[in-house]
Amino acid sequence: MILITGGAGFIGSNLVKAFNDAGRDDVVVCDDLTDAAKTPNLADRTIADYLDVQELAQGLAAQTLNLPITAVCHQGACTDTMENNGRYMLENNYTFSKLLFDWAAARQLPFVYASSAAVYGASRTFTEKPENECPLNVYGYSKLLFDQYVRRRLNEIESTVVGLRYFNVYGPREQHKGRMASMIHQLRQQVLQTGTARLFEGFGGCGHGGQKRDFIYVGDIVAANRYFLESSKPIKGIFNAGTGKARTFNDLANAVIDTLGCGRIEYIPFPTELVGKYQSYTQADTANLRAAGFQLPFTELEDGVRQTMQSEP
Repeated sequence: MILITGGAGFIGSNLVKAFNDAGRDDVVVCDDLTDAAKTPNLADRTIADYLDVQELAQGLAAQTLNLPITAVCHQGACTDTMENNGRYMLENNYTFSKLLFDWAAARQLPFVYASSAAVYGASRTFTEKPENECPLNVYGYSKLLFDQYVRRRLNEIESTVVGLRYFNVYGPREQHKGRMASMIHQLRQQVLQTGTARLFEGFGGCGHGGQKRDFIYVGDIVAANRYFLESSKPIKGIFNAGTGKARTFNDLANAVIDTLGCGRIEYIPFPTELVGKYQSYTQADTANLRAAGFQLPFTELEDGVRQTMQSEP
């Protein structure tokens, strides 16, 4: 059985779908459905069991968790980059992650987890080295703190332990995320409702809409998770999960507009509250990911936008 935390969320539910499509329904989902908006992500899936996140956390802390789990895919986290409650962020993204990791490591279970490119902050070098890591917010710090914990433990563990530093992931099944949904989802809604796609004006050396991000389709993220989870030999390390190809927000908006067949771009002032907290450029160095054996090609942005929007209601 595979334990997927955050299994009702965006990436987690796409993983559940992928396992179901491959003929596997031995999936245990852990999540928090206090906000029931995520429920549709599981309604068309088949799972073996469901655990509330508090139930799992309590079982881990009390060492009473007794599940026939053979692998752990840890996607659950607070991903709100504007969240300022550091205690809440660290409880969710660090303390809980340690408990789950220690439980899996003691049983030598493959453990693949979601880290984030937010650990790099304003760096212009995106190689998985400590000197490049300087997060701009507590979300990025919480992810880095857990990466550091894992790094200290790697030499003593014989089973697979892999952290995937997600860059800008987009795709279907993120309708519940609101303002934290990918820009593709937000731009589509803007064009459908107002006829315009709103992008930031130039700031920090970038022209209007010229900020660049490494946008990666969720199907590629799912494939990377499955590659490491299902590897026949143990793999250990922290790897960037991006395409290695930065694209502008103008490119993104134009792909949305072209797919819809309507709309135009409007530029709005850069928000003062994001000054010093915003990544204007990200581009994954994928050398280590490729060296670890993941060789599947990445989806081009225009193709990924088309696939995403074809799946939207």
